[in-house]
Amino acid sequence: MCGIVGVVSPLPVNQLIYDSLLLLQHRGQDSTGITTVDGSTFHMVKAKGQVREAFRTRDMRNLQGTIGLGHVRYTTKGSAANDEEAQPFYVNAPYGIILVHNGNLTNTRELTQELFHIDRRHLNTTSDTELLLNIFAHELQAQVSGLALDPDQVFTAVERVHERVEGSYAAIALIAGHGLLAFRDPYGIRPLSLGRHTGEDGKEEWIVASESLVMESLGYESVREIAPGEAVFITMDGEMISRQTAQDPRLVPCSFEYVYLARPDSVMNGISVYEARLRMGNRLADTVARYAPTGNIDVVMPIPDSSRPAAMQVAQKLGIEYREGFYKNRYVGRTFIMPGQAERKKSVRQKLNAMSSEFAGKNILIVDDSIVRGTTSKEIVEMARAAGANEVTFTSAAPPVRYPHVYGINMPSRTELVAAGRKIPEIARELGADHLIYQEVEDMRAAITEGSTVTDLEMSCFTGDYVTGSVTPEYLAWVEATQLS
Repeated sequence: MCGIVGVVSPLPVNQLIYDSLLLLQHRGQDSTGITTVDGSTFHMVKAKGQVREAFRTRDMRNLQGTIGLGHVRYTTKGSAANDEEAQPFYVNAPYGIILVHNGNLTNTRELTQELFHIDRRHLNTTSDTELLLNIFAHELQAQVSGLALDPDQVFTAVERVHERVEGSYAAIALIAGHGLLAFRDPYGIRPLSLGRHTGEDGKEEWIVASESLVMESLGYESVREIAPGEAVFITMDGEMISRQTAQDPRLVPCSFEYVYLARPDSVMNGISVYEARLRMGNRLADTVARYAPTGNIDVVMPIPDSSRPAAMQVAQKLGIEYREGFYKNRYVGRTFIMPGQAERKKSVRQKLNAMSSEFAGKNILIVDDSIVRGTTSKEIVEMARAAGANEVTFTSAAPPVRYPHVYGINMPSRTELVAAGRKIPEIARELGADHLIYQEVEDMRAAITEGSTVTDLEMSCFTGDYVTGSVTPEYLAWVEATQLS
């Protein structure tokens, strides 16, 4: 999971890209980067850490140009400590191409061999973004001769990328002197939205970003989602051309975007993230009523912030008082996207504080958006008990995460997943909870897709069913060994 943005405008874009990345900061905190194009010259700044700390005034002054892109990174491939793996990535031929990418490729072993032995291209990192960039660059170079470039050649190159690449990818690329390209994998696993603003002079500005909140917050019209398998090319003059570039595209968006990753004020694939979380709370309430002694529960509490909509609905539907018992320190990063288990555990108590007045002598029902490794959940249960809670019922608005997620979320190893190989009572004992209740898989699917044209979701971490090819038991074992080595 990363956040990406690209802008084409008649005006300088450095501040606009910076503001966009601030809005997408929740999607990645490891590193960030901005590239702009002035004529045919690229200007790039990349740094570790968050957006506010990464860019200085002198950096912004150097980021000249009316077309550019930006990235916030959450590490799923490669090393968070390796500055060379921060995005954007650059190749100088053909023309000069800069690319940012959100997702995970699942046939990297085969592609790496093809690049070296057949395409004769060299990789400097283990990042699959550099891999994707070089594949696109190779396919584009095969389409053109001389300096001429037309959109048909760009779209044909993207078609060849779809034929070669497997996995999830939402990507934005700058082609020096020609324009901006955005494309999405044939299943639309990772999100990508298109926005537009028409200036007083009638000239159109375009923006492409991971979430629609960027358009709404910055005064752009949210035009639509880029479709699965679609490529959009925007020229330096602001002309937008699009084409479907994949065979048999099918929309299967990642369910975890709605559960946890996206901001609630975003709309993805026509689905309001906030309303989806409310519906998940309604369905979770029904499950709680079936399995928990609700008559003994005194209060319902969320783990701020992403579980708050679901918790409000659970409390309302069960007729139980809703209280805020955990105070969140907003100056500590999201524990789920910290790079190591030790860092996640260390940060939980820095991030949350339990207010004793809300816990003392009460039977508490805690609602969280999901339970992944269980580190945070176990600490929260201990905090509730230390604050004086009598009984703790822990609930998850998502089903048990039992399988690795290979499409852009850092869940590579079953050994790290608290639900892998355990029954729910065993998980409850591991977390120290008196009762543990999960959302049902079909309830989550129905809650997210209700009222939309989306008919299926990417739910592999809950079901073990992977929508793309190459995800075999052997591949999962290789990913786990690679990540743990």
